[in-house]
Amino acid sequence: MLPPRESDFSSFTVLHAVQPGDGGVARVVIDLVRAQLAAGMRVAVACPPDTSLAAAVREEGAALHGWRAGRDPGPRLVRETLDLARVIRTVGPDVVHAHSAKAGLCARLALRGVLPTVYQPHAWSFEAVGGAVGALALRWERVAARWTRRIVCVSEAERRTGERAGVRASWSVIHNGVDVARFAGGAAPGSGGPADSGEGPVVVCVGRLCRQKGQDVLLAAWPAVLAQAPTARLVLVGDGPDGARLRAGAPPSVRFTGAVDDTAPWYRAADLVVLPSRWEGMALAPLEAMASGRPVVVSDVDGARESLPPGHERLCLVPSEDPAALAAAVGRLLGRPELRRSMGRQAHEHVLSRFDVRRTGAAVADVYRDLAGVRCTDHREPISP
Repeated sequence: MLPPRESDFSSFTVLHAVQPGDGGVARVVIDLVRAQLAAGMRVAVACPPDTSLAAAVREEGAALHGWRAGRDPGPRLVRETLDLARVIRTVGPDVVHAHSAKAGLCARLALRGVLPTVYQPHAWSFEAVGGAVGALALRWERVAARWTRRIVCVSEAERRTGERAGVRASWSVIHNGVDVARFAGGAAPGSGGPADSGEGPVVVCVGRLCRQKGQDVLLAAWPAVLAQAPTARLVLVGDGPDGARLRAGAPPSVRFTGAVDDTAPWYRAADLVVLPSRWEGMALAPLEAMASGRPVVVSDVDGARESLPPGHERLCLVPSEDPAALAAAVGRLLGRPELRRSMGRQAHEHVLSRFDVRRTGAAVADVYRDLAGVRCTDHREPISP
Protein backbone atom coordinates (compact mmCIF):
# COMPACT_ATOMS: atom_id res chain seq x y z
CA MET A 1 0.00 0.00 0.00
CA LEU A 2 1.16 3.52 -0.71
CA PRO A 3 1.47 6.27 1.94
CA PRO A 4 -1.90 8.05 2.06
CA ARG A 5 -0.27 11.41 1.49
CA GLU A 6 3.05 13.17 2.08
CA SER A 7 3.30 13.73 5.83
CA ASP A 8 5.73 14.31 8.66
CA PHE A 9 5.06 11.03 10.44
CA SER A 10 8.74 10.48 11.27
CA SER A 11 8.23 11.04 15.00
CA PHE A 12 4.72 9.64 15.26
CA THR A 13 3.97 6.41 17.13
CA VAL A 14 0.71 4.48 17.04
CA LEU A 15 -0.16 1.49 19.22
CA HIS A 16 -2.86 -0.87 17.97
CA ALA A 17 -4.53 -2.81 20.79
CA VAL A 18 -6.29 -5.81 19.26
CA GLN A 19 -8.43 -8.70 20.43
CA PRO A 20 -9.10 -11.00 18.53
CA GLY A 21 -5.85 -11.94 16.80
CA ASP A 22 -7.45 -13.66 13.81
CA GLY A 23 -10.29 -13.29 11.30
CA GLY A 24 -11.45 -10.10 9.65
CA VAL A 25 -10.31 -7.76 12.43
CA ALA A 26 -6.77 -9.10 12.15
CA ARG A 27 -6.80 -8.57 8.38
CA VAL A 28 -7.94 -4.96 8.80
CA VAL A 29 -5.21 -4.30 11.37
CA ILE A 30 -2.39 -5.79 9.33
CA ASP A 31 -3.44 -3.71 6.31
CA LEU A 32 -3.26 -0.61 8.52
CA VAL A 33 0.11 -1.65 9.93
CA ARG A 34 1.52 -2.09 6.43
CA ALA A 35 0.24 1.32 5.29
CA GLN A 36 1.45 3.10 8.41
CA LEU A 37 4.94 1.64 8.23
CA ALA A 38 5.10 2.75 4.60
CA ALA A 39 4.06 6.25 5.68
CA GLY A 40 6.99 6.43 8.12
CA MET A 41 5.13 5.87 11.40
CA ARG A 42 6.51 3.87 14.28
CA VAL A 43 3.92 1.13 14.70
CA ALA A 44 3.39 -1.21 17.66
CA VAL A 45 0.72 -3.88 18.08
CA ALA A 46 -0.50 -5.42 21.34
CA CYS A 47 -2.36 -8.63 20.56
CA PRO A 48 -2.59 -12.25 21.72
CA PRO A 49 0.65 -14.08 20.85
CA ASP A 50 0.66 -17.23 18.75
CA THR A 51 -2.06 -15.86 16.46
CA SER A 52 -2.11 -15.10 12.75
CA LEU A 53 -2.02 -11.38 13.52
CA ALA A 54 1.07 -11.73 15.73
CA ALA A 55 2.87 -13.65 12.99
CA ALA A 56 1.93 -11.06 10.36
CA VAL A 57 3.08 -8.17 12.58
CA ARG A 58 6.49 -9.81 12.95
CA GLU A 59 6.70 -10.35 9.22
CA GLU A 60 5.89 -6.70 8.49
CA GLY A 61 8.55 -5.50 10.94
CA ALA A 62 6.30 -3.67 13.41
CA ALA A 63 6.89 -3.92 17.16
CA LEU A 64 4.91 -6.82 18.64
CA HIS A 65 3.83 -6.89 22.28
CA GLY A 66 2.20 -10.12 23.38
CA TRP A 67 -1.04 -9.33 25.19
CA ARG A 68 -2.81 -12.40 26.54
CA ALA A 69 -6.42 -11.27 26.43
CA GLY A 70 -9.48 -13.45 25.90
CA ARG A 71 -12.43 -12.49 23.77
CA ASP A 72 -14.93 -12.09 26.61
CA PRO A 73 -14.92 -10.07 29.85
CA GLY A 74 -14.33 -12.23 32.89
CA PRO A 75 -12.24 -12.66 36.00
CA ARG A 76 -9.03 -11.86 34.10
CA LEU A 77 -10.26 -8.40 33.04
CA VAL A 78 -8.30 -6.49 35.71
CA ARG A 79 -5.08 -8.36 34.86
CA GLU A 80 -5.61 -7.86 31.13
CA THR A 81 -6.15 -4.12 31.64
CA LEU A 82 -3.04 -3.77 33.80
CA ASP A 83 -0.99 -5.72 31.26
CA LEU A 84 -2.17 -3.45 28.45
CA ALA A 85 -1.40 -0.37 30.58
CA ARG A 86 2.19 -1.61 30.92
CA VAL A 87 2.46 -2.01 27.16
CA ILE A 88 1.17 1.54 26.67
CA ARG A 89 3.79 2.90 29.09
CA THR A 90 6.53 0.93 27.31
CA VAL A 91 5.56 2.10 23.82
CA GLY A 92 4.74 5.73 24.69
CA PRO A 93 2.41 6.20 21.71
CA ASP A 94 0.95 9.41 20.33
CA VAL A 95 -2.33 7.59 19.60
CA VAL A 96 -3.79 4.33 20.87
CA HIS A 97 -6.09 2.63 18.34
CA ALA A 98 -8.23 -0.07 20.00
CA HIS A 99 -9.97 -2.67 17.83
CA SER A 100 -13.14 -4.57 18.85
CA ALA A 101 -14.97 -4.67 22.15
CA LYS A 102 -12.42 -6.34 24.43
CA ALA A 103 -9.49 -4.16 23.40
CA GLY A 104 -11.79 -1.13 23.51
CA LEU A 105 -12.77 -2.03 27.06
CA CYS A 106 -9.23 -2.58 28.37
CA ALA A 107 -7.62 0.33 26.52
CA ARG A 108 -10.17 2.88 27.65
CA LEU A 109 -10.09 1.63 31.25
CA ALA A 110 -6.30 1.86 31.21
CA LEU A 111 -6.14 5.33 29.63
CA ARG A 112 -9.36 7.10 30.64
CA GLY A 113 -8.65 9.85 28.13
CA VAL A 114 -5.03 10.52 29.11
CA LEU A 115 -3.87 9.88 25.52
CA PRO A 116 -5.77 10.34 22.25
CA THR A 117 -7.74 7.12 21.93
CA VAL A 118 -9.39 5.80 18.76
CA TYR A 119 -11.93 3.02 19.18
CA GLN A 120 -13.04 0.88 16.24
CA PRO A 121 -15.86 -1.50 17.26
CA HIS A 122 -15.89 -3.68 14.10
CA ALA A 123 -19.59 -4.32 15.05
CA TRP A 124 -21.10 -3.29 18.36
CA SER A 125 -20.74 -5.63 21.32
CA PHE A 126 -24.31 -5.01 22.49
CA GLU A 127 -25.61 -6.50 19.22
CA ALA A 128 -23.86 -9.78 19.97
CA VAL A 129 -25.57 -10.56 23.29
CA GLY A 130 -28.98 -10.05 24.86
CA GLY A 131 -30.45 -9.76 28.31
CA ALA A 132 -28.49 -8.34 31.22
CA VAL A 133 -25.13 -8.82 29.50
CA GLY A 134 -26.27 -6.87 26.44
CA ALA A 135 -27.65 -4.07 28.62
CA LEU A 136 -24.35 -3.89 30.50
CA ALA A 137 -22.38 -3.77 27.24
CA LEU A 138 -24.54 -0.91 25.98
CA ARG A 139 -24.18 1.01 29.23
CA TRP A 140 -20.40 0.60 29.05
CA GLU A 141 -20.24 1.92 25.47
CA ARG A 142 -22.17 5.01 26.52
CA VAL A 143 -19.84 5.65 29.49
CA ALA A 144 -16.61 4.87 27.64
CA ALA A 145 -17.39 7.31 24.83
CA ARG A 146 -16.27 10.13 27.16
CA TRP A 147 -12.75 8.62 27.11
CA THR A 148 -12.71 8.21 23.32
CA ARG A 149 -11.41 10.98 21.10
CA ARG A 150 -12.80 9.31 17.97
CA ILE A 151 -14.98 6.29 17.27
CA VAL A 152 -14.27 4.86 13.82
CA CYS A 153 -17.19 2.98 12.28
CA VAL A 154 -16.77 0.85 9.18
CA SER A 155 -20.18 1.80 7.78
CA GLU A 156 -22.77 4.54 8.09
CA ALA A 157 -25.18 1.89 9.33
CA GLU A 158 -22.83 0.98 12.18
CA ARG A 159 -22.60 4.65 13.15
CA ARG A 160 -26.39 5.00 13.09
CA THR A 161 -26.73 1.91 15.28
CA GLY A 162 -24.42 3.51 17.84
CA GLU A 163 -26.25 6.83 17.73
CA ARG A 164 -29.66 5.17 18.13
CA ALA A 165 -28.28 3.27 21.11
CA GLY A 166 -27.30 6.52 22.82
CA VAL A 167 -23.54 6.44 22.26
CA ARG A 168 -22.51 10.11 22.09
CA ALA A 169 -19.16 10.48 20.38
CA SER A 170 -17.04 12.16 17.75
CA TRP A 171 -17.48 9.85 14.75
CA SER A 172 -15.58 8.98 11.61
CA VAL A 173 -16.99 6.52 9.08
CA ILE A 174 -14.22 4.71 7.21
CA HIS A 175 -15.30 1.79 5.06
CA ASN A 176 -13.30 -1.40 5.20
CA GLY A 177 -11.11 -1.95 2.18
CA VAL A 178 -9.44 -4.89 0.49
CA ASP A 179 -6.30 -5.39 -1.56
CA VAL A 180 -8.04 -5.68 -4.91
CA ALA A 181 -4.90 -6.84 -6.70
CA ARG A 182 -4.58 -9.82 -4.35
CA PHE A 183 -8.08 -11.09 -5.06
CA ALA A 184 -8.51 -10.13 -8.70
CA GLY A 185 -7.63 -12.50 -11.50
CA GLY A 186 -7.18 -16.22 -11.16
CA ALA A 187 -9.36 -19.02 -12.41
CA ALA A 188 -12.94 -18.63 -13.52
CA PRO A 189 -15.57 -20.76 -11.77
CA GLY A 190 -15.36 -24.42 -12.73
CA SER A 191 -11.80 -24.22 -14.12
CA GLY A 192 -9.78 -26.20 -11.62
CA GLY A 193 -10.06 -24.36 -8.31
CA PRO A 194 -9.87 -26.14 -4.96
CA ALA A 195 -13.59 -26.90 -4.91
CA ASP A 196 -13.68 -28.42 -8.39
CA SER A 197 -14.18 -32.09 -7.56
CA GLY A 198 -17.50 -32.67 -9.32
CA GLU A 199 -20.25 -31.24 -11.47
CA GLY A 200 -22.57 -28.45 -10.43
CA PRO A 201 -22.29 -24.90 -9.11
CA VAL A 202 -20.22 -24.12 -6.02
CA VAL A 203 -21.46 -21.89 -3.19
CA VAL A 204 -18.75 -20.67 -0.80
CA CYS A 205 -19.14 -19.14 2.66
CA VAL A 206 -15.97 -17.71 4.25
CA GLY A 207 -15.96 -16.85 7.93
CA ARG A 208 -15.35 -17.97 11.47
CA LEU A 209 -17.72 -20.81 12.38
CA CYS A 210 -19.71 -18.99 15.04
CA ARG A 211 -23.17 -17.64 15.72
CA GLN A 212 -22.38 -14.19 14.32
CA LYS A 213 -21.59 -15.47 10.82
CA GLY A 214 -24.83 -17.48 10.56
CA GLN A 215 -23.59 -20.66 8.89
CA ASP A 216 -26.38 -22.49 10.74
CA VAL A 217 -28.90 -20.38 8.82
CA LEU A 218 -27.23 -21.32 5.53
CA LEU A 219 -27.26 -25.01 6.44
CA ALA A 220 -30.95 -24.74 7.32
CA ALA A 221 -31.55 -23.20 3.89
CA TRP A 222 -29.44 -25.72 2.01
CA PRO A 223 -32.10 -28.45 1.43
CA ALA A 224 -34.32 -25.87 -0.26
CA VAL A 225 -31.34 -24.75 -2.38
CA LEU A 226 -30.77 -28.36 -3.47
CA ALA A 227 -34.43 -28.61 -4.45
CA GLN A 228 -33.75 -25.86 -7.00
CA ALA A 229 -30.16 -26.85 -7.91
CA PRO A 230 -29.70 -30.58 -7.13
CA THR A 231 -26.01 -30.68 -8.16
CA ALA A 232 -24.96 -27.65 -6.11
CA ARG A 233 -22.17 -27.95 -3.56
CA LEU A 234 -21.55 -25.83 -0.48
CA VAL A 235 -18.09 -25.10 0.94
CA LEU A 236 -17.72 -23.58 4.42
CA VAL A 237 -14.26 -22.04 4.72
CA GLY A 238 -13.01 -21.39 8.24
CA ASP A 239 -13.09 -22.80 11.73
CA GLY A 240 -14.46 -21.74 15.07
CA PRO A 241 -16.36 -22.70 18.21
CA ASP A 242 -19.45 -23.95 16.33
CA GLY A 243 -17.51 -26.22 13.99
CA ALA A 244 -18.42 -29.56 15.58
CA ARG A 245 -22.10 -28.66 15.88
CA LEU A 246 -22.32 -27.47 12.27
CA ARG A 247 -20.58 -30.56 10.93
CA ALA A 248 -22.97 -32.90 12.74
CA GLY A 249 -25.60 -34.04 10.27
CA ALA A 250 -24.35 -31.94 7.35
CA PRO A 251 -25.22 -33.62 4.03
CA PRO A 252 -22.58 -34.97 1.61
CA SER A 253 -22.91 -31.90 -0.62
CA VAL A 254 -21.41 -29.73 2.16
CA ARG A 255 -17.64 -29.52 2.65
CA PHE A 256 -15.83 -28.02 5.65
CA THR A 257 -12.28 -26.88 4.90
CA GLY A 258 -11.21 -25.85 8.39
CA ALA A 259 -8.92 -22.85 8.80
CA VAL A 260 -7.02 -21.83 5.65
CA ASP A 261 -4.05 -19.50 5.21
CA ASP A 262 -5.34 -17.99 1.97
CA THR A 263 -9.01 -17.52 1.14
CA ALA A 264 -8.45 -16.13 -2.37
CA PRO A 265 -8.45 -19.51 -4.17
CA TRP A 266 -11.78 -20.38 -2.57
CA TYR A 267 -13.41 -17.20 -3.81
CA ARG A 268 -12.09 -17.94 -7.29
CA ALA A 269 -13.53 -21.46 -7.14
CA ALA A 270 -16.97 -20.12 -6.23
CA ASP A 271 -19.91 -19.51 -8.51
CA LEU A 272 -21.61 -17.60 -5.69
CA VAL A 273 -20.43 -16.39 -2.26
CA VAL A 274 -22.86 -16.18 0.67
CA LEU A 275 -22.50 -14.54 4.09
CA PRO A 276 -25.67 -14.96 6.22
CA SER A 277 -24.45 -12.95 9.25
CA ARG A 278 -26.60 -12.03 12.23
CA TRP A 279 -24.64 -8.81 12.79
CA GLU A 280 -21.64 -7.03 11.25
CA GLY A 281 -20.07 -3.62 10.97
CA MET A 282 -19.03 -4.16 7.38
CA ALA A 283 -17.89 -7.70 6.63
CA LEU A 284 -14.69 -8.23 4.65
CA ALA A 285 -15.73 -11.52 3.03
CA PRO A 286 -18.28 -9.98 0.61
CA LEU A 287 -15.76 -7.29 -0.39
CA GLU A 288 -13.08 -9.92 -1.00
CA ALA A 289 -15.52 -12.02 -3.02
CA MET A 290 -16.54 -9.05 -5.15
CA ALA A 291 -12.89 -8.10 -5.66
CA SER A 292 -12.52 -11.65 -7.02
CA GLY A 293 -15.33 -10.97 -9.48
CA ARG A 294 -17.94 -13.09 -7.71
CA PRO A 295 -21.52 -12.05 -6.89
CA VAL A 296 -22.57 -12.28 -3.26
CA VAL A 297 -25.72 -12.92 -1.25
CA VAL A 298 -25.65 -11.27 2.19
CA SER A 299 -28.04 -10.76 5.07
CA ASP A 300 -29.39 -7.26 5.63
CA VAL A 301 -27.21 -6.25 8.59
CA ASP A 302 -25.04 -3.17 9.19
CA GLY A 303 -22.78 -2.43 6.26
CA ALA A 304 -24.39 -4.89 3.84
CA ARG A 305 -26.32 -2.39 1.73
CA GLU A 306 -23.33 -0.04 1.62
CA SER A 307 -21.06 -2.79 0.37
CA LEU A 308 -23.24 -3.92 -2.56
CA PRO A 309 -23.09 -2.40 -6.05
CA PRO A 310 -26.07 -0.19 -6.97
CA GLY A 311 -29.01 -2.29 -8.09
CA HIS A 312 -27.80 -5.55 -6.52
CA GLU A 313 -29.90 -5.22 -3.37
CA ARG A 314 -33.01 -6.76 -4.93
CA LEU A 315 -31.25 -10.03 -5.75
CA CYS A 316 -28.48 -10.15 -3.16
CA LEU A 317 -29.88 -8.82 0.13
CA VAL A 318 -32.03 -11.04 2.36
CA PRO A 319 -33.41 -10.69 5.90
CA SER A 320 -31.17 -12.00 8.66
CA GLU A 321 -32.08 -15.42 10.13
CA ASP A 322 -34.52 -16.23 7.31
CA PRO A 323 -33.54 -19.58 5.72
CA ALA A 324 -36.43 -19.51 3.24
CA ALA A 325 -35.50 -16.09 1.86
CA LEU A 326 -31.82 -17.09 1.76
CA ALA A 327 -32.60 -20.30 -0.15
CA ALA A 328 -34.75 -18.42 -2.65
CA ALA A 329 -32.01 -15.86 -3.36
CA VAL A 330 -29.25 -18.46 -3.68
CA GLY A 331 -31.34 -20.78 -5.85
CA ARG A 332 -32.42 -17.93 -8.11
CA LEU A 333 -28.82 -16.92 -8.87
CA LEU A 334 -27.53 -20.48 -9.22
CA GLY A 335 -30.07 -20.96 -12.01
CA ARG A 336 -28.83 -17.94 -13.99
CA PRO A 337 -25.11 -18.30 -14.82
CA GLU A 338 -25.00 -15.40 -17.31
CA LEU A 339 -26.52 -13.07 -14.73
CA ARG A 340 -23.96 -14.24 -12.15
CA ARG A 341 -21.09 -13.49 -14.48
CA SER A 342 -22.45 -10.03 -15.29
CA MET A 343 -23.00 -9.26 -11.60
CA GLY A 344 -19.49 -10.50 -10.80
CA ARG A 345 -17.96 -8.04 -13.27
CA GLN A 346 -20.03 -5.20 -11.80
CA ALA A 347 -19.02 -6.24 -8.29
CA HIS A 348 -15.32 -6.16 -9.14
CA GLU A 349 -15.56 -2.66 -10.63
CA HIS A 350 -17.54 -1.50 -7.59
CA VAL A 351 -14.92 -2.67 -5.09
CA LEU A 352 -12.12 -1.25 -7.22
CA SER A 353 -13.73 2.20 -7.22
CA ARG A 354 -14.97 2.37 -3.61
CA PHE A 355 -13.27 -0.17 -1.35
CA ASP A 356 -9.60 -0.19 -2.28
CA VAL A 357 -7.65 -0.72 0.96
CA ARG A 358 -5.41 2.27 0.23
CA ARG A 359 -8.36 4.60 0.71
CA THR A 360 -8.96 3.04 4.11
CA GLY A 361 -5.35 3.62 5.14
CA ALA A 362 -5.49 7.23 3.94
CA ALA A 363 -8.67 7.95 5.89
CA VAL A 364 -7.32 6.46 9.13
CA ALA A 365 -4.16 8.54 8.75
CA ASP A 366 -6.39 11.62 8.45
CA VAL A 367 -7.97 10.74 11.80
CA TYR A 368 -4.54 10.52 13.43
CA ARG A 369 -3.54 13.86 11.94
CA ASP A 370 -6.67 15.47 13.28
CA LEU A 371 -6.12 14.11 16.79
CA ALA A 372 -2.36 14.55 17.05
CA GLY A 373 -1.66 17.52 14.78
CA VAL A 374 0.68 15.78 12.34
CA ARG A 375 1.89 18.13 9.60
CA CYS A 376 0.96 17.23 6.02
CA THR A 377 0.74 18.59 2.49
CA ASP A 378 -2.49 19.15 0.61
CA HIS A 379 -4.79 16.16 0.26
CA ARG A 380 -3.94 13.72 -2.49
CA GLU A 381 -6.10 10.80 -3.58
CA PRO A 382 -4.43 7.37 -3.62
CA ILE A 383 -3.01 6.43 -7.00
CA SER A 384 -5.23 4.04 -8.91
CA PRO A 385 -3.80 0.58 -9.56
